[in-house]
Amino acid sequence: MSDANPIRYETDAEGIVTLTFDAPGAPVNTMTQAWTNAMTEAVDRITADKDKITGVILASAKKTFFAGAELKDVLKLKEEDGPRWYNEIQQTKRDFRRLETCGRPVVAAVAGAALGGGWELALSAHCRIALDEAKIQLGLPEVTLGLLPGAGGVTKLVRILGLEAALPILMEGKTMNPRQMHELGLVHDLAATPEDMFAKARAWIKANPDAQQPWDVKGYRLPGGSPDSPKIAQMLSIAPAITAEKTRGLLPAPEAIMACAVEGARVDFDTAMRIESRYLIKLAVGKVAKNLIALFFNQTSIRGGASRPRDVPKWKATRVGILGAGMMGSGIAWANASRGIPCVLKDVSMEAAEKGKSYSAKLLDRQIQRGRMDETRAGITLSLITATASNDDLAGCDLIIEAVFEKRDLKAQVTKEAEPKLAAGGFFASNTSTLPITGLAQASTKPEKFIGLHFFSPVDKMALVEIIKGEKTDAETLARAYDYVLQIGKTPIVVNDSRGFYTSRTFGTFVREGACMVEEGIPATVIENAARQAGMPVGPLAVIDETSMSLSVHVMQQTRADMQAEGKTYVPQPGEALFERMVSEFKRPGRTGGGGFYDYPAGGKKVLWSGLKQFEKAGVGYDLEELKQRFLYRQATETARCLEEGVLTTAHDANVGSIFGIGFPTWTGGALQYINSEGLADFVKNADALAAKFGERFKVPQSVRDKAARGEGF
Repeated sequence: MSDANPIRYETDAEGIVTLTFDAPGAPVNTMTQAWTNAMTEAVDRITADKDKITGVILASAKKTFFAGAELKDVLKLKEEDGPRWYNEIQQTKRDFRRLETCGRPVVAAVAGAALGGGWELALSAHCRIALDEAKIQLGLPEVTLGLLPGAGGVTKLVRILGLEAALPILMEGKTMNPRQMHELGLVHDLAATPEDMFAKARAWIKANPDAQQPWDVKGYRLPGGSPDSPKIAQMLSIAPAITAEKTRGLLPAPEAIMACAVEGARVDFDTAMRIESRYLIKLAVGKVAKNLIALFFNQTSIRGGASRPRDVPKWKATRVGILGAGMMGSGIAWANASRGIPCVLKDVSMEAAEKGKSYSAKLLDRQIQRGRMDETRAGITLSLITATASNDDLAGCDLIIEAVFEKRDLKAQVTKEAEPKLAAGGFFASNTSTLPITGLAQASTKPEKFIGLHFFSPVDKMALVEIIKGEKTDAETLARAYDYVLQIGKTPIVVNDSRGFYTSRTFGTFVREGACMVEEGIPATVIENAARQAGMPVGPLAVIDETSMSLSVHVMQQTRADMQAEGKTYVPQPGEALFERMVSEFKRPGRTGGGGFYDYPAGGKKVLWSGLKQFEKAGVGYDLEELKQRFLYRQATETARCLEEGVLTTAHDANVGSIFGIGFPTWTGGALQYINSEGLADFVKNADALAAKFGERFKVPQSVRDKAARGEGF
């Protein structure tokens, strides 16, 4: 083998062959064509030298064990590529199969992450020994990319664990650390050091010269029973309905995994492997897998700092101040403390501040009850939050975040009071969701050190933080804000200043479209179901209730007043009038105000407000597919406008922000990726038809038309 070969073949004095995966010039090992060819060559050599060999160790020279398939290749697949790709996958599987049936013990020495195809490679060994490090991740997350584990993962996991235990792992894409895998029996032994790991691998080879895979042992039976056994049959009778409820038929991978697993469990091993390959190919050439893979790359770009100024040194917050101990401020305090960052939670009274701190105490109690944390660690975490009513306790904070109510004068007041307490070189952030940062920065003595950090509620569950640059925000402040968001384990997107920024502005189009449908006379039940069937987490009427209709009306009124003060004319958006009527005329401001579009009976499930019947029109015509299209096209079109206007500057911020900020359907890969998957020419055509029927809000920006004419995408 040449030096450029991605697999090193070495034989020691005891006849043990070590195959070391080391792709030249690459940070990780992947299943490239060069690797596939090298693997075939290596297995050929093992087969030829079998009489001279006592065992085989699979190892890696990289920090990770193996990263799996080359996802960029999947993005290029077309339907006509299916047969070719099927043959390539089958070749890899044949090599794995030849390795595990070579008549010699094979051990995978796993000293780093092994995900997807990497873990399937490890499963081709008779024994897996891993470093006992909690940060190492192992498993089969293919379902999160719209795929299934097609290099033996489904077939082998079912045969090792049984259907009942394997299906949840496969269908949820669970990854685990080596100790968790050891508890499941998928890792056979743990090692303290690399030296210990290789010593154990050699010892296992000597102790198990006739090793076989479980399914090759005479008398093997599927753990837990076959698909026809009463217990498994009962589980399988309800599992498809549960899956359909979760995916709404929009994510084909979980259903494909279930079908593949059950069908494979009814046949012999080699037939099951062919079934698995066919299901993988069908998923890989489809739109959803490409959308989810594109989203994965977008997220990877963001974690790598794609929107962060490059020439600013990395930074870490050491002490963070939070103004306002309400729901948002309390959540931000938790985000800091749970990541080991000391913080000061300040409110107008000690009672209010302590109440905010108790939010973290409740979350910690929940973790203790679930066995995820002990009381000592919980106590240390809670001690990182200092509740106070005094601005003096903010002294020395290198970041202060205001999270008070959306009133410009209140935000200005707390900014002026707290900003002087910042440590030298510190910066100030506003957690506003709509008010322009440049305007809020006027209350600051250092507007270049003022930025927006828009958290989402509830903060402990929502992964996104929208970073908003003001007109004077400098590069250092932006970079530090980006670093801080990553430090607390959140996902940052960067946008330029404007009213509503990106997420709130686009979220508004979703809820207003629902209001427009109500005004058209369409039944509320139909509207809510159409949104959910399109893939939105909840319907527009339910979500505006949760986020507070009265707050939305307040923002509208603030916007109207601001524009009038600037000498501009405020043009109401379609659907806004209904929200104002709900608040002022019907006295239904949303859930926290006792009810909105829904009633919330004590101890019962929410139900749509019966008063909505007055808006329904007898005989009104509607098409469910068109309603679903309206919800998606309206948000996607607004996202494209934000990009054209410079509110957004990158497609990855748009796609990640739309999914994790406003709940745009995951299956689309994001708002701009949805336009890509529709095809820009078709998207323009469909949007024009909607604009002609429902109004200018569906009109596609010129930039999209230009891209469509050039045959480009986002």
